[in-house]
Amino acid sequence: MEWLLNPEHWVSLITLTALEIVLGIDNIIFLAIIVSKMPSHQQPSARTIGLGAAMIMRILLLLSLTWVMRLTEPLFHLLGRAFAGRDIILILGGLFLIAKSSLEIHEKMEEARSGGPDIQIRTTAFWGVIVQIMLLDIIFSLDSVITAVGMAREIWIMIAAIVIAVGIMMFAAGPIGDFVDQNPTIKVLALSFLILVGVALLGDGFSFHIPKGYIYFAMAFSFAVEMINIRVRKGMS
Repeated sequence: MEWLLNPEHWVSLITLTALEIVLGIDNIIFLAIIVSKMPSHQQPSARTIGLGAAMIMRILLLLSLTWVMRLTEPLFHLLGRAFAGRDIILILGGLFLIAKSSLEIHEKMEEARSGGPDIQIRTTAFWGVIVQIMLLDIIFSLDSVITAVGMAREIWIMIAAIVIAVGIMMFAAGPIGDFVDQNPTIKVLALSFLILVGVALLGDGFSFHIPKGYIYFAMAFSFAVEMINIRVRKGMS
């Protein structure tokens, strides 16, 4: 029972949970976009199973601490700089996110041009969505897992922070997904955010760090402007 009375443990738990939630914003946006392509009756299950599987993957990453920390060790040198396993994962993840978001924006433009949704965009395979959620969650959470290893000494604190953060994400993913799906302009804005996140992942992979605070401020500012635009459009209708 002594661990419950240790304030250092509680500070670590709260800090890590907040970190997981903040760094999970881009994950929730991606989740909302990818799940919106599924039939409505499958969306809640996809969110729950996807986030649950992603949580298990994060915990497994934590339990393999030696392997995770080895990802920061150089694997090879190219053009005068070293590349580690973490860099390769971030670069591939950034490229995937940029490509995926660009294709989604192209689909939205084609949909608007044709005057209605394409039937094919509703045929996304259920387990294909789950796999995408899991893979992107690993990429999004890689830095937070490495940070957690350095911030907390107790493995149970790291696992508890992940479970709490994913629980909050499960609760928030539904309303956020519905809101994004009901507002096409918000969906395009969210896809633009994901492109920005993809560029940031690429930058991190090439050791050009873009502070997440800048990205989140740009996202929050753009979102606030778009909310004003939505209010204005509703007032004019």
